[in-house]
Amino acid sequence: MDRRQRKTREGIFKAFIFLLSKKNFKDITVGEIIEIADVGRATFYAHFETKDFLLKALCAELFDHIFEAELKSDQMQTHIFHCDDNDSVFLHLFKHIKKNDNNIARLLSSKNNELFLEYFKSGVNALVIKHKADFQDKKPEILPENFWLHHITTTFIGTLRWWIANKMQQPPELITEFFLQSV
Repeated sequence: MDRRQRKTREGIFKAFIFLLSKKNFKDITVGEIIEIADVGRATFYAHFETKDFLLKALCAELFDHIFEAELKSDQMQTHIFHCDDNDSVFLHLFKHIKKNDNNIARLLSSKNNELFLEYFKSGVNALVIKHKADFQDKKPEILPENFWLHHITTTFIGTLRWWIANKMQQPPELITEFFLQSV
């Protein structure tokens, strides 16, 4: 993608994020998006087939960079963003959300949060599976592994939702400890 295409795409994303913070996804029209983004209808459709494709692309843009660095770091120790190497992946994730890149916290707590949480949850689940050894000593024998991993993922999401709802008053280190003690 050239620079002009990236700027257009970014403008569409910003318009969409703005509208998502104001109204429900189902009530947003392509017309509203292109009006706020100041692009033509043909330009919108050159980038996205539908509003649903725009949502999927936005989720990928916001969340994939959080997970991909960690999930593809088998050869190199690449972290989600720059901080101490001794941090757990979950602390990295909470720090990233606290930093609120691209208004992730606002989108996760918006009227449309279920749309974003489902996408986000799949990435968290992949991280939990990759790091299941970190939790293995806490796993009761009676629980099937898939139930246990699902529990860890939903506990992380629940902790995140609580933290955002409470205006992220606790530092990421403390909320990570809350999460780790809860599983």
